[in-house]
Amino acid sequence: MARSINHNANTGALPDFRNFGILLRILLIVNGVALLASLLQVTVIRALPAQFTENAALVEPLLILSLLLLAAGSGVLRRLPYAIGIAAVLAIELALTVALHFATRELFFVEAHSLPRWLFIVALITGMLLVYFDLRGRALSPALAEARLQALQARIRPHFLFNSINAVLSLVRQEPRRAETALEDLAGLFRALMADNRELTPISREVELCRQYLDLEQLRLGDRLRVEWHIENMPPDALVPPLALQPLLENAVYHGIEPAETPGTVSINIYVARDRLHVVLRNPYRPNGDHHVGNRMALANIRERLQLHFDVAAELTTRVGENTYEVRIVMPYVKDGR
Repeated sequence: MARSINHNANTGALPDFRNFGILLRILLIVNGVALLASLLQVTVIRALPAQFTENAALVEPLLILSLLLLAAGSGVLRRLPYAIGIAAVLAIELALTVALHFATRELFFVEAHSLPRWLFIVALITGMLLVYFDLRGRALSPALAEARLQALQARIRPHFLFNSINAVLSLVRQEPRRAETALEDLAGLFRALMADNRELTPISREVELCRQYLDLEQLRLGDRLRVEWHIENMPPDALVPPLALQPLLENAVYHGIEPAETPGTVSINIYVARDRLHVVLRNPYRPNGDHHVGNRMALANIRERLQLHFDVAAELTTRVGENTYEVRIVMPYVKDGR
């Protein structure tokens, strides 16, 4: 089963400790707690840097080792039942605390009787972080995700449905078989639009939907629309947010192909590099064209959904060339079962 829309602590799931956004939040929160503790320990503000440095010398080794170990075991931890996963995380943190206490006692002159206090503090902060990520996940899913998807679907349906039906009607008498195929493509697309799209989906399925969409547009535009697929290095098992590519292609056709009097090419390049999935779409660009409101809406929506799935580990960027408009999506290479 594909992974849920929330990479971080959706209901009944541990956060993905391999996600850069999760790691960054843990670093900031723990160091923020250390800074607050330092403020409470000093009587004059000028003593704060020295006190914070002393606290950091105790906190940072445990924090760094914890993040490394949790990231390495994140796949196993997320497959455990939620309660057992929480217990495992707590056990890891307490075991690391004990090990570091005895390993650094002489180096940092840590008092032996301070171990119970450190165990309590570590358990408390770990529990607070787990509660924070659980609450954050509940806030993001499913209500916010469904709202974003519904907004996207509402934007897609009207003009595309109108254009597609007109294209099919033009074929019914002269090419009935081709019209039947077009209706099947249209049904497949809207079946995907109306599905429960909170789960990541294989990119091979997204490519299939994009092909169906482009086939429908070619009925209407004919030779004016040319498509180049560069997917030889695409991993078909990579999981991506549903309906992340089709709206971009819709904008590429609407802004780059329809207004032009000459044929134009839409290029789709999908590949993996350094454990990151890259999706690059290019289409013709007219400097004086209306490439604004609708395009920005689609890009903003997809950015939000990438954040819902991958936090800061994914990005969407655009680049305007002399005669081309490029959209590039970079996201983690996630496979089912990881």
